[in-house]
Amino acid sequence: MIPTVQTERLTLRGALRSDFDGYAAMLADPRTEYMGGPFDRGAAWCEFNKYIASWHLSGFGGWMITATSNGALLGEVGITYSHHFPEPELGWSLMARAEGHGFGFEAAGAARDWFWANTEGDALVSYVDPANTRSAALARRLGATADPDAPLPTGETAAETTVYRHVRPQQVHA
Repeated sequence: MIPTVQTERLTLRGALRSDFDGYAAMLADPRTEYMGGPFDRGAAWCEFNKYIASWHLSGFGGWMITATSNGALLGEVGITYSHHFPEPELGWSLMARAEGHGFGFEAAGAARDWFWANTEGDALVSYVDPANTRSAALARRLGATADPDAPLPTGETAAETTVYRHVRPQQVHA
């Protein structure tokens, strides 16, 4: 079962079949060029199902980001460990209308915090195209730092991918 995560303004929940049209439209947008898009509906369906299947394969995966106030679909956020990733990745994608409101920061921070609270993992990475300045800024705002020594996804080069490392906060004992 996919857990639901609540923030002040957002609900992160498992994907519903009724989310697919909005999700496919988001992945068809030219703004997805930094993550291998734009995607046609068939490729979007594979991405959609990857986030669901990840829960069963890894114990973590993707959530649909919705507005708590009205249930509107705003994007997706997730932690996945794809076959070509050397480490689990925290990734996000927002619909154009959802950008600029802090939703990415809120959703990615909640997903990261869920991971720290529910797994033994010590680190996550975010694989970011160097030209994707908005995602790089969000990774840094989340506290991640560029890790030039980190292994890259299979087939990718440092010119194509910057690895941002999110490290589990140290426990403070009183």
